[in-house]
Amino acid sequence: MPTYLGQNQYGKAENRVVKITRDGTTHHIKDLNVSVSLSGDMDEVHYSGSNANVLPTDTTKNTVYAFAKEHGIESAEQFGIHLARHFVTSQEPIRTARIRIEEYSWERIVTPGEDEHSFVRRGQETRLAQITYDGSAWEVVSGLKDLTVMNSTNSEFWGYVKDEYTTLPEAYDRILATEVSSRWRFNWSDDAQQAPDWEESYAQVKEHMLLAFAQTYSLSLQQTLYAMGARIIDHRGEIDEVRFSLPNKHHFLVDLKPFGLKNDTADGAVYYAADRPYGLIEATVLRDGCEARIPVDLTNL
Repeated sequence: MPTYLGQNQYGKAENRVVKITRDGTTHHIKDLNVSVSLSGDMDEVHYSGSNANVLPTDTTKNTVYAFAKEHGIESAEQFGIHLARHFVTSQEPIRTARIRIEEYSWERIVTPGEDEHSFVRRGQETRLAQITYDGSAWEVVSGLKDLTVMNSTNSEFWGYVKDEYTTLPEAYDRILATEVSSRWRFNWSDDAQQAPDWEESYAQVKEHMLLAFAQTYSLSLQQTLYAMGARIIDHRGEIDEVRFSLPNKHHFLVDLKPFGLKNDTADGAVYYAADRPYGLIEATVLRDGCEARIPVDLTNL
């Protein structure tokens, strides 16, 4: 049966690079996990094993570290742009470069002295970025994962469909908690356009996301998700699309009746946190007139 080669790519995954910038006694850290994927005129290496068009993956690894020193790391997005442009423009067989980056945050430890070179790993979200370049157009998708948030009230869940298998009681005052995984796509795609301030944009997107979560009186996690996405798009003109994957971190009231205790939310209730199974709420919020490009399954991005 005849066969032919389909989509293919190669590169070096999970290059861990830490860049220290020294400003006198004040130091700054950028801590990244960088994955490089390259594609283009690579048929022959698959068909005959000829490596004539193959840039070694070890070279891509070395490039990551060399660029961290030569160009610094202004932001995850800008660093990815530098790398993608280099691979596409310096190697004729390479037509498209995709750079995926995770960024890990560090928080400065405040000490009585003037030296500022001690840090503690911040235990919040992991920042994400994916940069794709084909020699003419850019696609930049930023995001975050593992951002755990909770509202201890102002959340209800009732009026849902019930059948013979429904046992869940309606809730008029419940905990709403989730672990946010989100990606957002920028409308910057051309070098002729002014690029966003990537650091400022990330900080503002996260702030709007958290404010929408905190300020939405929630009748469903779906409603909260939409409010988060809509607020980001309403306030950040550089973003056209936001995708969320929100596991519902269920908190159930403990039955304390066997012990003669009333467990009422109005008095300050006791809950048990169930880690699984969990409801999984996912959706994309788009600017009017735009089409979705972020994959439905965020595990592939």
